[in-house]
Amino acid sequence: MAETETAETSPLELTPPQVAVLLGASTAALRAELDAAPEAVLRYHPAAGQWCAKEVLGHLIEAERRGFAGRVRLILAANAPPLETWDQDEVARGRGDCERGIAELLGEFLALRNSGVALVRGLGPEDLDRVGRHPKVGDLRVRDLLHEWIHHDRNHLKQIQANVQGFVWPYMGNAQRFSAP
Repeated sequence: MAETETAETSPLELTPPQVAVLLGASTAALRAELDAAPEAVLRYHPAAGQWCAKEVLGHLIEAERRGFAGRVRLILAANAPPLETWDQDEVARGRGDCERGIAELLGEFLALRNSGVALVRGLGPEDLDRVGRHPKVGDLRVRDLLHEWIHHDRNHLKQIQANVQGFVWPYMGNAQRFSAP
């Protein structure tokens, strides 16, 4: 806790219903951005080795499956289960999402996300302190994963938006002087 914070002034953690609403909000934002972008923008790589918007969405799909909803389900099903790591770049290469259609990717994501939101909505207070054991970061509670899920979504939404900004930057002419790349 920061020196200026006390137990009375520190923010309260999010409840499962609040997490579910925020997951829905990030889903709507992702869908709006990806539905609006033309194919060239969706396939744009800002630099060698960086993901295009479709690959970011593929990562979010795998994060639903392997990271967030997947881990919560494992934790709820067993007492302190081991949680696996995964090589995100290797999985992204194997998925080949840059070549896939955005409607197909969004369909895959939305099915997993809707299931994940339903899972979150069904969590009770007794579920939040259940734990899984991650080999790199140690114990992860369900409540930890819920908060990371919100953070993770927004991080990758920013990444997609930055890709769109990177795509349009060269075409801004003198208007580039109004902002930074």
